[in-house]
Amino acid sequence: MTIRVLLADDQAMIRGGLRLILEDQPDMNVIAEASDGVDAITQARRLRPDVCLVDIRMPRLDGIEVTRALAGPGVPNPMRVIVVTTFDLDEYVYGALRGGAVGFILKDAGPALLVEAVRAAHNGDALVSPSVTVRLLRHLTAPLREPDKSVRSLSEREVEVVREIARGRTNLEIGAQLFISLSTVKSHVSAIQAKLGLRNRTEIAVWAWENRIVETD
Repeated sequence: MTIRVLLADDQAMIRGGLRLILEDQPDMNVIAEASDGVDAITQARRLRPDVCLVDIRMPRLDGIEVTRALAGPGVPNPMRVIVVTTFDLDEYVYGALRGGAVGFILKDAGPALLVEAVRAAHNGDALVSPSVTVRLLRHLTAPLREPDKSVRSLSEREVEVVREIARGRTNLEIGAQLFISLSTVKSHVSAIQAKLGLRNRTEIAVWAWENRIVETD
């Protein structure tokens, strides 16, 4: 199956480079490019790509606003949005993930991670640049608020799955780590989303970080 991708970046050279990387893959096809946020939303809604790669800083609407419009809370049939940016700032990371993004990749992370992120998004997983994940965990070691009471609604096994999701592991990796089948992992993920009122794996990861579910050792 070919993964249909939309690229949104205000720099033509960057879009060209991303297109070369993605179309070098046998299972990916760039179906559209947008140079500003408004055009990105318009084309995405019209073409319904499998994955949208969106830059943070763009004219008219920035990448976080685009993410919210395409994948944010209350959006029917949300799309899979990956934010790809040069700017490694916490406010951008949180804005993107809370806006519904299923990935946050730095432009200097390299082609392999970009391709992996697109495939992960298409498969319903999420991927955040490792350097960003580590920093988020470190910043969240000091308590900001009382843990969410909904933690108590999770079984011990579901908490283990939440931890693995927050560490960036895929369903296959979680199954191998916890010695359970892929179908069992998927069932746990669905149950976790229902109990916590979360829509995707990235929201589960953010929730885990905020509630100190993940150890930082």
